[in-house]
Amino acid sequence: MKLIVFDCDSTLSAIEGIDELARAKGTAVYDEVVALTHAAMNGEVPLDQVFSKRLEIIQPDKATCDLVAQQYIDTVEPTAIQTLTELRKQGYTPIILSGGFKILIEPLAEYLGIEHIEAVPLLLDEAGNYIKFDATYPTTYNGGKPEIIAKLKQQYSATHTIMVGDGVSDLETKPHVDKFIGYGGYTPRDKVQQNADHFIYKLDEILEIVR
Repeated sequence: MKLIVFDCDSTLSAIEGIDELARAKGTAVYDEVVALTHAAMNGEVPLDQVFSKRLEIIQPDKATCDLVAQQYIDTVEPTAIQTLTELRKQGYTPIILSGGFKILIEPLAEYLGIEHIEAVPLLLDEAGNYIKFDATYPTTYNGGKPEIIAKLKQQYSATHTIMVGDGVSDLETKPHVDKFIGYGGYTPRDKVQQNADHFIYKLDEILEIVR
């Protein structure tokens, strides 16, 4: 089995889900959360330090989550569907591995026909109010994505594994995959570009790499 594992935010879709949750809560909340997101994605501060802080600031509810879930679909990477179709023809199984929230990403995954999602559980009460997120989930801390890659490789008895993503947390998987492809179509990051095996600006460029 050949696996191709995609980050979601700023890779399969143009948005950063956590930032859009914050945007829906007003300018002051948005500015505070975006600063924390960029610091984490650029590797300036540990991911686990900012994860809970951002959610405490936002207090996401179901209506906001539904809004952002639709935004993921509305801003899907233009070549994603075509690329996934061709990759499946070549025997690849696509998987989403994200530091975003599973309930936000599930509609996009369904739209793209991706069955396996690894993303952070977000818990709401019956009234749709925020309770908590799963702080033990691996993608909430640095080094978590490699843990999940190891699990996926074992689960699928993978013979070949590719990771595609835009952030430093994605780059952490490089020693654990056969190929790390950095994606810069939305937010090119110098550290990712300098250290990736390949660096692309459109997802369909993957098809040249895997031929």
